Amino acid sequence: MKSKISIVILVLVIAAASFSIFIVDQTEQAILIQLGKPLAGITVPGIHFKIPFIQEVVYFEKRILDYDAQPTEVLTRDKKNLVVDNYAKWKITDPLTYYKNVRNQIGANARLDDIIYAQLRVELGQHDLTDVVSKTRSQIMARVTEEVTKRAKGFGIEIIDVRIKRADLPEQNEKHVFDRMKAERERQAKQYRSEGAEESQKIMTKSDMEREIILAKAYREAEETKGTGDAESVKIYADAYRKDSDFFEYLRNLEAYKKAFKDKTTFVVSPDLKFLKDLK
Repeated sequence: MKSKISIVILVLVIAAASFSIFIVDQTEQAILIQLGKPLAGITVPGIHFKIPFIQEVVYFEKRILDYDAQPTEVLTRDKKNLVVDNYAKWKITDPLTYYKNVRNQIGANARLDDIIYAQLRVELGQHDLTDVVSKTRSQIMARVTEEVTKRAKGFGIEIIDVRIKRADLPEQNEKHVFDRMKAERERQAKQYRSEGAEESQKIMTKSDMEREIILAKAYREAEETKGTGDAESVKIYADAYRKDSDFFEYLRNLEAYKKAFKDKTTFVVSPDLKFLKDLK
């Protein structure tokens, strides 16, 4: 009989222990809730105890969580609407405060929507579109992260980083921007073509001028060479003529006959014509 009672007691003790002991993993944190009232946060992993049937345990993630917002419109300093798609990395630092304020991750995301969007709208409203798209985006997001972290601390949340995945113009503005970009590119292309035509004209003018200079120089050299040749020819003829004037006069007459009597030409002339003296 005593052994049966001992077994029953042992079973009851084991059952009570199983309802009293709970384990917190190293990737988790938890809070104890007693009759619906949160008591304390547990951030240390290991074995912990609770009062059976009176206290219950609610677990939360200890690892870094993702927040991915829906794209929203913001207005930049230069009055340009911008559709911003942002995300954030965050974690729960105080599970008790977190539970009291947001309850769960759905509530946390709702709070983060309000906090991050409000701060993005304020910060981006102080910068021009070009700054947001390319120049100072990293500095802007660093300031957004700093401010959002301060505001989220009251919810037991730490914001690790806030980033913009994509920043686009609203759909209704895309065609206007595209048309403006196209007009700008056409203006630049027209300017380049004009500058190219002007440079081409300069090159052609310079080439024509150089060509005329080369031709004039060549003509001058040719005339000089021709003049020198003619002078040399005249000198040779003169020297030869002085050596035997009768012979060269005879040669000139033969040349004259060749030109005068070509193509079977018929002449009626007087026999005593001096031109025909060498034919006698």
